[in-house]
Amino acid sequence: MTNKNGIIALTIVIALISVYYLSFTFVSRSIKSKAVAYATDAKGEVDMTKKQHYIDSLWREDVYLGHTLQEVMERELNLGLDLQGGMHVVLEVAPADILKGMAGGNARSAAFQNALKKAGEDKAASNSSFINRFVKAYKEAAPNTSLASVFATSANRGKINSNSSDADVIKMLNTEIDGSIDRAFQITQARIDKFGVTNPNIQRLPGQNRVLVELPGVDNPERVRRLLSGAAKLEFAEVYLTNELASGLDGLGKYLTRQAEIEKAAAKPASATATSADTTKKPATGGLAAQLEQKSDSTKTDSAALAAQSAALTSLFVPMPQGLGVYLKDTARASEILSRPEVRSLFPADLVFMWDRKGTEAGGNQMILPLYFIKKTNGEAAMEGDVIVDATHDYDDRGRPEVTMRMNGEGARKWRSLTARNIGRPVAIIIDNLVYTAPTVQGEIPNGNSSITGSFTVEETKDMANVLKAGKLPAPTHIVEEAVVGSSLGAEAINDGLWSSAVGLLIVLVFMVAYYNQAGWIADIALLINLFFLLGVMASLGAVLTLSGIAGIVLSIGMAVDANVLIYESIKAELASGKAFAQSIRDGFKHSLTAIIDSNVTTLLTGIILYTFGTGLVLGFATTLVLGLLTSLFSAIFITRLLLEQKIKNGKTFAFSTALTKNWFQDNHFDFVSQRRRFYIISGIIIAIGIGSFIFKGFGLGIDFKGGRSYVVRFENNVDADALRTNMDEVLGSTTEVKTFGGQDQVKITTPYLIDDTTPEADQKAEAKVLEATRKIANNPAKIVSSNKVGPTMAKDTLWSAVYAVLLALAANFVYILIRFKRVAFSYGAVMSLAHDVVIILAIFSLFNGWLPWSLDIDQAFIGAILTMIGYSMNDTVVIYDRIRDYLADEKSRGQNLSTVINNALNSTLSRTAVTGISVILVLIVLMIFGGAVIRGFTFCMLLGVIVGTYSSLFVAAPIVVDLLQRSKKNEPAPAVAADATVAATKKVKA
Repeated sequence: MTNKNGIIALTIVIALISVYYLSFTFVSRSIKSKAVAYATDAKGEVDMTKKQHYIDSLWREDVYLGHTLQEVMERELNLGLDLQGGMHVVLEVAPADILKGMAGGNARSAAFQNALKKAGEDKAASNSSFINRFVKAYKEAAPNTSLASVFATSANRGKINSNSSDADVIKMLNTEIDGSIDRAFQITQARIDKFGVTNPNIQRLPGQNRVLVELPGVDNPERVRRLLSGAAKLEFAEVYLTNELASGLDGLGKYLTRQAEIEKAAAKPASATATSADTTKKPATGGLAAQLEQKSDSTKTDSAALAAQSAALTSLFVPMPQGLGVYLKDTARASEILSRPEVRSLFPADLVFMWDRKGTEAGGNQMILPLYFIKKTNGEAAMEGDVIVDATHDYDDRGRPEVTMRMNGEGARKWRSLTARNIGRPVAIIIDNLVYTAPTVQGEIPNGNSSITGSFTVEETKDMANVLKAGKLPAPTHIVEEAVVGSSLGAEAINDGLWSSAVGLLIVLVFMVAYYNQAGWIADIALLINLFFLLGVMASLGAVLTLSGIAGIVLSIGMAVDANVLIYESIKAELASGKAFAQSIRDGFKHSLTAIIDSNVTTLLTGIILYTFGTGLVLGFATTLVLGLLTSLFSAIFITRLLLEQKIKNGKTFAFSTALTKNWFQDNHFDFVSQRRRFYIISGIIIAIGIGSFIFKGFGLGIDFKGGRSYVVRFENNVDADALRTNMDEVLGSTTEVKTFGGQDQVKITTPYLIDDTTPEADQKAEAKVLEATRKIANNPAKIVSSNKVGPTMAKDTLWSAVYAVLLALAANFVYILIRFKRVAFSYGAVMSLAHDVVIILAIFSLFNGWLPWSLDIDQAFIGAILTMIGYSMNDTVVIYDRIRDYLADEKSRGQNLSTVINNALNSTLSRTAVTGISVILVLIVLMIFGGAVIRGFTFCMLLGVIVGTYSSLFVAAPIVVDLLQRSKKNEPAPAVAADATVAATKKVKA
């Protein structure tokens, strides 16, 4: 093997990288275990506050190789929501609300309202943007009215005017829509920071007016719904200065001193280590209290008492230019103390404590979060953000980034009054109770036009302008998709995933040794290295491991067998031809390389399409499948060869089969081609029955595609699904679907109840109704362990994206086959075979829906399984096509008819087809048994796909190639050389 040393070096590098990144996972898990131990009381109950306090105390501390705990947790191999519990939410910014805000009073017209309604209804039949649909509908309702007459309001002054063209107005509307989505993303990001969730995932979905939020470990869905839904609240408020609060801060110092003495007296000697969370207790000479100006009672306090108060105060609070700050790890404790009634009574009644939206680096990996003293009269700020007309990023006369904002008439009057009485003082700009900035007022601002300057970056001023504009266009975010997974269900999923992985891997390893003898051990070592590399690469890329991802890992291992099988079968063929052992290995790798690359590229294309269009379960599966294919290729081509060459280094040989398997699939003479019409008829009958089922029975659509709410409900004892369905229909007043899910004591309930209501109250009401119906089952308490919601618009988008994904997979594979095999017959055969497989799987899912004890719903998981099946079937077909191409080009095939050549090619691939198929089928059976109810339908579809895909590769794809090649051969004109030879022969006879 050329570049052997380079391959060894690369392998070592990948191994070291994998060890490095996987080590963060072990460190993180260790610290979390210690946090649980620290927070567990004598009764075995875990105090979640103490656990979080332990983690917070180390959050900015070096814990591993110079990395803080925060950095360690960011680098660990993260678990998905289905493995640790949590909440998945997709938020949508409603364009209709934005258009209403921009049109002002003009939005009340009948033409405007009808156009909005029609634009929303047309979503199902059109993929154009909301703005284009609205404009089309408005022009139909008011054909002689310009868009400028609707949107040229005072709020949009400077952007358009009454003479602006429709094109200019549409451009402005699209710009504002995009800006509102950016604002929603930033506001959502700020809101999520309040949860203190480790590694939240927040991203704007490309090409959509939606934001994806994933919150691992969240156990209060109602709080999440309320915080994420609705418009952002923008406020302008006055700020107390610290010298105005001297007496209150002195009182706080005394209070903290007393509390410290009480805690010290009550503390046990053995609990000394419990104070490890307070890392800032460094008594300072002249602490915060001494730095404050003119304390009213300073003359009455002796120096020792003052020093004690100062030490107590500075143990928690840090002096900052705007007032006070708190180390990030101590913010939870500080908030709890400041909320105590005895502490609140020390300060003015109109004072509200608020945190800054972001911390300040304090050195030594520490971060301080500024605390502001906000003045609110009767809980109301001086001004709210609805007075903002516009806000833009700009530069001042010195070229420094600044924000300019413009207010309406009412806002200008209030702003003049507010700035006049706060000259030289800060005014806080607040959104969702977080202080974004508190600029100092330089002078009275009479006209509502003002600028905010400071040490800002361009990005910060752009963000601030977006925040200010959030008050201008009150576009609330609606939850259009939601999934909640309970922690108990997550723990069960981990066990199911680990068991299925371990058993599936073990079966594959045993099977390889049983079939390939000593060579099987080498393949097993390569497979284990492949698994190690895969986990290491996932950790290094920050990928999230989900339950479907575990399925992807196990399946990728099963499919990784295919590369080893192709190599080993090629080596066996070389040995059978009489070549030396070492030469057979070299030639075996050489001759199998084309088939390995072609077959894996087609599966890789499908995996990339899955990754592009998939979300949730499908996305997790696609991630591990794509990465698994890449690592398995490297392991099979390079690691396996290194191991084999090391084994034969001293002239040793070894067996590639056992006594039992030695003659398997040898000298096969199955006539696939002549029986092709019989198999066409069999497939045609199944497809015809399936089409009949499509028409008369239809499909069971999951909520991904039809919208609705679903709940997994667990009872203490077994429950009658029919009786529960009756109760659900009575309580919910709508048709409810109830299916056993993973056991007789657990059901999955699907209902369209209140699905069009996007308020948090609707979610709470729906859950309450479901639980009310379950309580009608006597002496059998129940609880909701997971829930899911998909809104109608989200369902339609998901359905269209699924259709595009399947069509794109077919098109991509058609093009690749055409490029690689240079004959349209091969592409047609492959795509028709894939279409055959999809229709048969759909037929089975339609026919047997409701008969089997697991879900046969058509949902995103099903589409993921279909695309995976397309990848596997194409993998199988390409290997067969590769062998057909070789046989057609072989000199030995000259003189043989096309049917004979292709029959020989198919028979020569039977061993590879059988071994790979058996391996993957065994893995999928294990996943069916141990993988859990969540992926059982998903796995069942893939299992059917492997069986049907193997059948179609042999009995559909290859025979179609025969028919098309024979037809094209008949239509070809006689070669010119042959014609010339005929003429010459005729002349010779005449002579």
